[in-house]
Amino acid sequence: MAKIAISLCGEGRGHATRVSTLVHRLEERHDILIWTSADALDVLRQRFASGHPRVRIEEVPGMVFEYSAGRLDVAKSVVAGIDYRARRLGPLVDRMIAGLEAFGADLAITDFEPALPRAAGRLGVPLVSIDHQHFLVAYDLDVLPWPLRWSAWFMGHAVWMYVPEADDTVVSAFFRPPLRHGWEHVVQVGPFLRPEVAAARPSDGGFILSYLRRHTPFSAIESLADCGLPVRVYGLGHRETVGNVSFHAIEEAAFVADMASCTALVAAAGNQLIGEALHLGKPLLVLPELAHAEQMMNAHFLESMGCGAFCPLEEVTRDRIRAFLGSLDGYRGPLAAVAGRLNGTEAALEVIERRLETGRAAAART
Repeated sequence: MAKIAISLCGEGRGHATRVSTLVHRLEERHDILIWTSADALDVLRQRFASGHPRVRIEEVPGMVFEYSAGRLDVAKSVVAGIDYRARRLGPLVDRMIAGLEAFGADLAITDFEPALPRAAGRLGVPLVSIDHQHFLVAYDLDVLPWPLRWSAWFMGHAVWMYVPEADDTVVSAFFRPPLRHGWEHVVQVGPFLRPEVAAARPSDGGFILSYLRRHTPFSAIESLADCGLPVRVYGLGHRETVGNVSFHAIEEAAFVADMASCTALVAAAGNQLIGEALHLGKPLLVLPELAHAEQMMNAHFLESMGCGAFCPLEEVTRDRIRAFLGSLDGYRGPLAAVAGRLNGTEAALEVIERRLETGRAAAART
């Protein structure tokens, strides 16, 4: 048994889904201390509310994206990040140092959170980085349009700021281009699939599943409402029905059941959601925000795989959605090549256990 401290970015649900999948496996043998914020805090507290005596969750201040008029505001997000680093990061590192010492941590794991890597480094606690964002610096992105490659270069500086150095680096993504020179040590794995997703049996229930972010413009809802099929929307809370669109509060079992039985997805372009849908063999029309470069990159990789299409959220129309639904048969072949083959959980667990064993061997020699 070991003591493992984990920190993760609180923005959205993808980080929380990835970490919770790991924790469900790790808690079988190890004690877990988790630090997070915002959306991820709510998700993890729900999933580990009771019956998990080896898991402790603590809230910490975290960085979030800033929005203006319903759109991602890159400038405000950068300013907020600079302010966070100047005023909050130092005190949080000190708090985590004290927490690691009190917990007696044998290993630290971070999913794109900047304080734990610094705290672990100052104490000499081994660190494993497991996230999606490291693809920005580790992956060969030459297949992307040059504006997105420039964005990746610019955003890559944030990766260095979040995780200056790690003993092991695991990148979880539904796509797997070659690694860049100098990054051959990176372990490439697929998305971490929740047990419910891994065990789900796909079917076609004749409806569209949609997961949308809270700042989705109403014009996108109107386009969905007139697409010709019933649409079940998650992520915007419960609302009155709009045409063929019904709105559902997020409930994990219901969402997974709908993902397994939908005809296709029209949804945000998050790595985790795309990976789960591909595992179930579901074609996707993803709707990245124009200002959200990471989602735009995910969208391009999805389209390059032949498993779906994309349209910027701000430009989506009824005709664009109907055109996607009319071309579903063209995605069946590429989807069959990846369905059921994307789960990266076991490979990531092997990295963690190997690092723990290295730590035990080093302690035995001293």
